[in-house]
Amino acid sequence: MTGGFGFGGVFMILWWVLIIVGIVVLVKWLTTSFGTGGRSGGGSNALDILKERYARGEIDEQEYQKRKQDLSQ
Repeated sequence: MTGGFGFGGVFMILWWVLIIVGIVVLVKWLTTSFGTGGRSGGGSNALDILKERYARGEIDEQEYQKRKQDLSQ
């Protein structure tokens, strides 16, 4: 006996590393796709950004309505 894992032990370790990496990638992918509300591309559309800016108080109602009308065209 060689006293170590041997060749089979190396493959066993690589197998478990691949399993763990696969789980991490899957969890990241799931949290990214569900974290964006199911939208593909991962970004918000312009109207959503406008609503967020209005809600945070970055723009007033007049500017909100004007930009909303511009986006609707």
